[in-house]
Amino acid sequence: MKLSVVIPVYNEESTIEEIVKRVDAIRIEKEIIIVDDFSTDATREKLKEITKNRSDIKVSYHHKNRGKGAALRTGFEHVTGDIVIIQDADLEYDPKEYKRLIGPITDGVADVVYGSRFLGGPHRVLFFWHYLGNRFLTLLSNIMNNINLTDMETCYKVFKSEILKELRFKSNRFGFEPEFTAKISKKKYRIYEIPISYYGRTYEEGKKIGWKDGVVAIFYIVWYRLFN
Repeated sequence: MKLSVVIPVYNEESTIEEIVKRVDAIRIEKEIIIVDDFSTDATREKLKEITKNRSDIKVSYHHKNRGKGAALRTGFEHVTGDIVIIQDADLEYDPKEYKRLIGPITDGVADVVYGSRFLGGPHRVLFFWHYLGNRFLTLLSNIMNNINLTDMETCYKVFKSEILKELRFKSNRFGFEPEFTAKISKKKYRIYEIPISYYGRTYEEGKKIGWKDGVVAIFYIVWYRLFN
């Protein structure tokens, strides 16, 4: 099966070369789809250098900053593989875990796989309130969708590409996570979780999601379950 790796990027000049290198190193048939969400640092220049003479890497450039969800939608338009995996460009998630993540799908038991940071994998010790917020949002999502995920907000969401033909996503920013979860739950797709490692960043190191995104996520959890 061919894997489509979709990488939304915004101001990641310090990590973009390394994440492409790490994805390249995974010995799986794959394509790399990168969407630059109007970076204001040197990310675009580095992307042009990285992708020179690389037909296996597709790059799209937004003409204004629209958010992670919008970048993912742009990336999904270019998917040609059988399985899609979402990969952040900030090195918090390790591509070495791809084979484990796609395993339940290639084994025929899952349609969607979440990589959970809370199922026992090694992780960097960081912010208590982020941890608590993630657990609360996951709990609320589980209540609304009647499922038992441990990490709804994880970047690593892996799914059969045919799902993109059945579902349409609308969220522009980090609301994509609860929207995706609500819609695949409504469709009764088979969902599995796999423990993953997590190399979190501080805000000084470039972390972007904040408490306001958590508040908005509460709205989206309810909205996409009850009204959309």
